[in-house]
Amino acid sequence: MNKNQLIDAIQKELGPEATKKCAAAALNATLTAITKAVATEKVQLVGFGTFETKKRPARTGHNPRTGAAMTIPASTVVTFKASAALKSN
Repeated sequence: MNKNQLIDAIQKELGPEATKKCAAAALNATLTAITKAVATEKVQLVGFGTFETKKRPARTGHNPRTGAAMTIPASTVVTFKASAALKSN
């Protein structure tokens, strides 16, 4: 499912009075709120899952083309853990 298909699904869930523009605004507002919040704290959506940032330390990797060793810098990544209710579907 891509973003446009998700907007269509949201519009159907909201009912016949909802416009596509309204559904898109709702989706964009939700994604923006999650993006801003996950930068500073854990975002837990009961029945869906948890978004959380984790620090990944620097490590040594290998260039697959040449086989040469290279340093992969430290980074912060966003992880998602699905809830039990989502896993059971």
